[in-house]
Amino acid sequence: MAELEARLPADCIQLDRDVIDTYSQDRAIFEGRGSASVLVMPRDTAQVVAAVEAANAADVPIVPRGAGTGLTGAANAVDGCMMMSLHRMNQILEIDTANRLCRVQPGVINADLKVEVTKQNLFYPPDPASVDMSSIGGNVATNAGGLCCVKYGVTRDYVMDLEVVMADGRVMHTGRKTIKSTTGLDLTGLFVGSEGILGIVTEITLKLVPAPDEPSTAVAYFDELKPAGDAIVELFRQGLEPSVMEIIDQACLRQVEAVYPMELDIDAACLLLIQTEGDGSADAIEQIAKICRANGSSFVYHVNDPAEGDMLIEVRRKVWPAFETLGKAMLPEDVAVRREHLPELLAGITDIAERYDVALPTLGHAGDGNMHPLLVFDENDPDEVARVQSAFRDIIALSLSLGGTIAAEHGVGTLKRQFIEDELDPVQLEVQRSIRQLLDPDGRFNPGKAL
Repeated sequence: MAELEARLPADCIQLDRDVIDTYSQDRAIFEGRGSASVLVMPRDTAQVVAAVEAANAADVPIVPRGAGTGLTGAANAVDGCMMMSLHRMNQILEIDTANRLCRVQPGVINADLKVEVTKQNLFYPPDPASVDMSSIGGNVATNAGGLCCVKYGVTRDYVMDLEVVMADGRVMHTGRKTIKSTTGLDLTGLFVGSEGILGIVTEITLKLVPAPDEPSTAVAYFDELKPAGDAIVELFRQGLEPSVMEIIDQACLRQVEAVYPMELDIDAACLLLIQTEGDGSADAIEQIAKICRANGSSFVYHVNDPAEGDMLIEVRRKVWPAFETLGKAMLPEDVAVRREHLPELLAGITDIAERYDVALPTLGHAGDGNMHPLLVFDENDPDEVARVQSAFRDIIALSLSLGGTIAAEHGVGTLKRQFIEDELDPVQLEVQRSIRQLLDPDGRFNPGKAL
């Protein structure tokens, strides 16, 4: 404490145990947290440096965190650590319309940034489900995605430069602020998705794009999962480019309809929600509707009115809150496969649910093969918890057997760390761990996470 108090203003240091505990975990189910010794809340890069230097002098680990909306335990405390919350570093420093970029501190909330750049007729695409709560720094830490990924890509595709405080207290810029640069290695890409194990991000330069035109929207019900998967693949084979393509299974439809009556077809196996943008959006949505019909959709409806389109997309946004009304624990999976393997993944998830007798409603980003099976269970029932954990493992194994990934957009944290070796080859894993060792030789940053 003496080291911290000598370097930081008193209002940046919090010792109240209840407050510290509040900041000591994210939203991950099952992932335990340690007991942090102190909470530090810096306002600028200099204060982050001071905190890192104090931690070095006292030989304690540092666990950085954003808004705490993560789902993998990546922001959970370890015993004796300094929790470092970056929520006070929440300023939009610059919006450059000529070069279509912005500079922000890590505590800026994603939705707030979207609002501000929209005023300049610009758009920041990454839109995780926690868009209204999650911070840009947290999005960078996990390489967050969202509904728009199918067209626009993930957070990594928009990060141009990072200001990072290293383990020894030095400050480094990883990239550039020009549209092009081939100087040196891509250190920016290295830090995006690194979950705070390589350094603490204190400033982010993001690429922006022109604000999109108003979308056209289609919904398509299917009585079986395979025809829906066939329609998804055929759509891309024909060169169409949706800006949103979501799938919602029967269990999700029934729960949403029970809580928020919307006249949904609760007998359908699944619903596809699709949007297109641009000058040809109306023609594109018509082509998509035809493809869905040709592949056996039981009902297709499409609109060009943005307000009506938003009402249709609202079905997707209601799934999580609809299941929250059950008062049960919810563990969202996050796996991805190639588009052509979606029907196999969805069918396999159904089999896993039956095998373990667990509730596994499933939704996800059909356009990029990223599924979120949602394990809904009574956390006070040990037998059900054990079955849920087995189902969780089997979903990961299923994704890998289909050539997929264990973590598409939520990150690894502690939740999936045990499965890292199942996906990464030994040489790649060795290289990654050697990079971590090089940048943080004392293992100071977020120990026990990610790798």
